Amino acid sequence: MNAYEEYMQGIVQPMRQELVGSGFTELLTEEDVTAAMTDHKGTAVVVINSVCGCAAGLARPAVREALSQTDNQPDQLLTVFAGQEKEATAAMRNVFPEVPPSSPSIAIIKNGELAYFIPREQIEGFEMEQVRDHLTGALNQVTAS
Repeated sequence: MNAYEEYMQGIVQPMRQELVGSGFTELLTEEDVTAAMTDHKGTAVVVINSVCGCAAGLARPAVREALSQTDNQPDQLLTVFAGQEKEATAAMRNVFPEVPPSSPSIAIIKNGELAYFIPREQIEGFEMEQVRDHLTGALNQVTAS
């Protein structure tokens, strides 16, 4: 690992921990993504994490609050980190190739298929509560069907 990579690992660790500490499983390799998505059953919330301010102030807090407030809990909580684990992020994005790359973003996967997607454009510039309510509504819709 070079000095830059080592520096970035230290910077992003608290950003990772926000989700991992809330029950998310980090997918660090392409193989991790393949294992999680092959024959996927049930519902998964997938956060494509990022170092940007809208991830820190909006996406991660909104996801944590939405999950704490909804009765419609997903079966899995998964995350990849854009710009850090490039292969894992690319593999996850290949699960929903119809959606342009966006980070941060939040996907809801149901039985291996994309059921709902919240791109950066629906996170950045919004209030955290709006993003939280958007995700809560999407979870209610997807898990109820």
